[in-house]
Amino acid sequence: MQRYFLPPQQFHPSTQTVTIEGDDAHHLGRVMRAEVGDQVICSNGVDREVLVRITHLDKGAVTAEIVEELAMDAEASVDVWIAQSLPKGDKMELIIQKGTEIGAARFLPFLSERTIVQYDAKKEAKRTERWQKIAKEAAEQAHRNRVPQIESVYAWKQLLQRAKEADVAWICYEKEDGQQLKPAIQSAISAGQIAPGKQVLIAVGPEGGFTEQEIKQAEEAGFRSVSLGNRILRTETAAMVGLTCLFYETGEMGG
Repeated sequence: MQRYFLPPQQFHPSTQTVTIEGDDAHHLGRVMRAEVGDQVICSNGVDREVLVRITHLDKGAVTAEIVEELAMDAEASVDVWIAQSLPKGDKMELIIQKGTEIGAARFLPFLSERTIVQYDAKKEAKRTERWQKIAKEAAEQAHRNRVPQIESVYAWKQLLQRAKEADVAWICYEKEDGQQLKPAIQSAISAGQIAPGKQVLIAVGPEGGFTEQEIKQAEEAGFRSVSLGNRILRTETAAMVGLTCLFYETGEMGG
């Protein structure tokens, strides 16, 4: 069943009808060819999700009445933040789309020494808006209860400070000959650092990886460097692998 996220201010607890507007209304009416009487799911992305029945369709808006309150139980018990050094081309869009489908809670784009992309602060707002739209569409497709937050691009030192807010922070390093990700996850679970309500940050470098100096600075800031295995992964693959491994070990993938 089709799902749409509505602004929280339009969808508070006492609301008995909802109005779907803008691109969502166009998608519902023109693309999905919905009709009066059809049912869809609407969520405010915070604390309420409902099944609704369409009562009126217009070019710019769709009105629906609430039929049933639904449980918000599709989110992971652990919030996982993906810190991704800006990759080339449209790889960031792929990382956000697939990371959202898997269950990432937020994305922290950042700049590091080997970042190839020429960062343009003037274009940041427009680019972040597009990334947030991709996250919204992916969250709807994956039937999530919330849309991941796409944060503004961080400088390297800013990211190190931001990471201190997480309960666990890992940095993926292909030259790491110490701890692998799986035992790192299991150790953190045993220590109670990974549990419901906790925040875990996974940092992934750009195409050229992190420098040894960056790894040293990250470890001094509280990061733990981990390896994702014996094979070198592309930057757009690493975050998905790390995220999936974490959710498998915490039981989010079933079993």
